[in-house]
Amino acid sequence: MSGVSYALTDSVTMLRRNMRHLMRYPIMIIAYVGQPVFILLVVVGIFGHALGHGLGVQSTDGHRYIDYVAPAMILITINYGLTTTALNVSNDMTAGIMDRFRTMAIARSSILIGHVLEAVVRTLFSIALVLGLAVALKFRPDATPVEWIAAIGLMALLTLAFTWLVMAFALATRSLEGANSLTLPLQFLPFLSSAFVPASTMPAGVDWFARNQPLTPIINTLRGLLMGSRIGNDGIVAVAWCVGIALVGYLWSKASFNRNSTAPVAAAPAGKK
Repeated sequence: MSGVSYALTDSVTMLRRNMRHLMRYPIMIIAYVGQPVFILLVVVGIFGHALGHGLGVQSTDGHRYIDYVAPAMILITINYGLTTTALNVSNDMTAGIMDRFRTMAIARSSILIGHVLEAVVRTLFSIALVLGLAVALKFRPDATPVEWIAAIGLMALLTLAFTWLVMAFALATRSLEGANSLTLPLQFLPFLSSAFVPASTMPAGVDWFARNQPLTPIINTLRGLLMGSRIGNDGIVAVAWCVGIALVGYLWSKASFNRNSTAPVAAAPAGKK
């Protein structure tokens, strides 16, 4: 087998390991999926009528606002899953399992890739649950099969980008507290974007930030793909942001992981194996 084949095999093994860990703690999925579900129910069920009228998108049955906000809930679901990724990586860094992996004949890259693949699978599953709830709340996307494929591709690319970035946080800080604190700005960013209202309706200064931060073109692109609204240049900008974030996160993660891997493996205490 070639080096690439070994790396792929080891990555699948690490993915299987991480998925088994996830299945042992289903409360983690329930906890982080529950947050976007709660936000969706509050925004649509309590504030949706007023927000819909304010945006001029409210229909007589009171359900049009869900069409505006549901695509943004996809991004919020991705963001709230980042804490789980930080927890998983931090646990591996502090529990000593990384030292054990370093003594085994496995590809180093597979350790990180396994976490990335697990995060993508977990997040796409969570997005499906949130979209199912949105449909129950009368969200009615009119995307074509090609647009659905493009939307799913963008979701996966965004998940990949943020996962590498959060993994870099966890590897750099080597603690759950540090990694979790660095993920908080990513969770707040959707509230300063076009997720709930257009950027043009925000106060001066805030609207400039909302228009120029990475999440607004991503949300607008998802909204355009799923609901048929105008995308314009947002699609290109969204992909560029995702690729840029992924590249920074990957290079930072690789550098931190290699630096941590050069530290000597702690010797076992005398009389213990």
